[in-house]
Amino acid sequence: MRVRSRRSAAFERGTEGAPLCTTDAAHLEARPRDVREIIRDEHMMRGRILQALESGPLTIPQIAEAVGKPSHEVVFWVMGLRKYGWIAEIKEVDDDGYFPYQAVPREEA
Repeated sequence: MRVRSRRSAAFERGTEGAPLCTTDAAHLEARPRDVREIIRDEHMMRGRILQALESGPLTIPQIAEAVGKPSHEVVFWVMGLRKYGWIAEIKEVDDDGYFPYQAVPREEA
């Protein structure tokens, strides 16, 4: 007889106590991605975000809609691009309380 630890039993049940089905694709898609995985995509998303900003300043929800990704992932990429000088926020918030971001002109080396 195999004895399972409480931790492995809880992992197999999931958060609601229902058994998890590892072959259920809908369940896997609904689970949020790991932060490290999101951050790894920053280099791939940089061009798409900058292309979306070519038409003018956009808020994070607007950028998310333009690139077809969830807002909670776009926040990581926008903050990374902001940190390294690719984009900058406009100091005034919009009617919904979001800061618009714009691309920063860069000199080609």
